[in-house]
Amino acid sequence: MGKTKEKNTQTDVVETVQKNAEGKKDTAETTRKNAEGKKDTAETTRKDAEEKKDTAETTRKNAEEKKDTAEKEFVSYPDIAEDVINVLLYQGEKVTDQKRMLSGPTETIYQGLERLRSQFQDLCKYEMLDGRINLIYLIANQTNIDGKALLRKAGYTGGLYREQYERKMPNLFPVVEMVLYWGKARWGKNRDIRELFKRRRIPEDTWKYIDEFKVHVFEMRYLGEDVRKLFKSDMRIVVDYLAEGDGYRTDRKIKHKAALIKMLKALSGEKATDEDVKNWLEECQIKEEDEVTVCELFDQYERRGRAEGIAQGIVKGENRFAKLVQVLMDSGRNDDVRKAASDQKYREQLYAEVDLA
Repeated sequence: MGKTKEKNTQTDVVETVQKNAEGKKDTAETTRKNAEGKKDTAETTRKDAEEKKDTAETTRKNAEEKKDTAEKEFVSYPDIAEDVINVLLYQGEKVTDQKRMLSGPTETIYQGLERLRSQFQDLCKYEMLDGRINLIYLIANQTNIDGKALLRKAGYTGGLYREQYERKMPNLFPVVEMVLYWGKARWGKNRDIRELFKRRRIPEDTWKYIDEFKVHVFEMRYLGEDVRKLFKSDMRIVVDYLAEGDGYRTDRKIKHKAALIKMLKALSGEKATDEDVKNWLEECQIKEEDEVTVCELFDQYERRGRAEGIAQGIVKGENRFAKLVQVLMDSGRNDDVRKAASDQKYREQLYAEVDLA
């Protein structure tokens, strides 16, 4: 009997130990699953953060692309391209003429690590003389500072010189590249090869054998008045507007109305598609061929803006009152609804009461 009792006790102890072990095992498994769950949650959070970052980056790039497109379209007009070249490169002297300029391809090819790749320039203009290409002007529009723009220029110009070397062009000619920089931050670095490699320990004697290379950047928001007044095209309006702000007014006539509006909107950070600009001009009864001054166009723009603001205010007010009515009716306060409809002061009290102030 005693042995049986002892045996039973031992059995109970063993079972208890086994249960404790299984309990610890279950606890460990639960802990492991919780850890994995936390790990999965952390991974999901990380992926969500990356997706948000990617979305923000895509949105930023899309905005920049739209801005770059507006700038490219604006500068591509022959009279504006001529004006930009003559003013910024030749201090307003008419060295080149749109009648002698032909649009060239904006794509050049270079050998990548694994395959041929394309690179694009915003605008390419052949200057013709006696039936031959005299030189090429490359015009790039830049919204953000690019510390390696010098190397990119080497790719563009190098591609064109390579084509000449391989006799793919009818004759030899120099290449002139200029960058129109529209950003607000000042471009203060890496405009020449020495500055680009200033952190390298290069002996002074070595620089005699390193080709001189420069990127010609023109900060369009910071052109002096002495330079701005040299422009004869619609570019004068753009640079004066950037310098003087929303208060800028002039009786200067606008030639490229749709392109100018799109350009100014892009530089102001506003979104405007071709369809938006077309509709706006139609509503203002302005045709592309009409003679319109900056004052007239800007006044129309301001009036339209005020009208849109009033309309938006009306809609906002209606939505606010609708929410108030819904809250009051859900609470069975029909008498308050009737009083709010006719008593503005009482209506404002109710807005504050239901947190709609």
